[in-house]
Amino acid sequence: MTRTLAQLPGAARRLCLSRRNGEICTREDGHRGLHHRTGGRLLWSDLQADPPACAGAGAPAQPAPTLPDGFPYGRAVCPVCWAFVALTDDATLSAHDSWRGDESRTEADRRREWFNAFGW
Repeated sequence: MTRTLAQLPGAARRLCLSRRNGEICTREDGHRGLHHRTGGRLLWSDLQADPPACAGAGAPAQPAPTLPDGFPYGRAVCPVCWAFVALTDDATLSAHDSWRGDESRTEADRRREWFNAFGW
């Protein structure tokens, strides 16, 4: 049974999140067939998917503003994949995989609160 994104428990954690040209697959994790972005015309196979490593690694960055509890704890926002990423000693984004969903409901809640407070 297909449900809307808002109806899925844990939202993005239940999605495939394969990427192609920056678009994220919005089909359920483990789906069969081609990847697809809801509302778009782009279809792609696993062979055509972007590699998991984000192209934003190594870009100059500074720590993101923090919420009262300290989130995102000195990490910067990657302008390519929108992940919170640790900085290297020379103030660049460390190597990381493209954001493919939060690891926990708590992280998703903190992330949502941060983007609501500081924007994209």
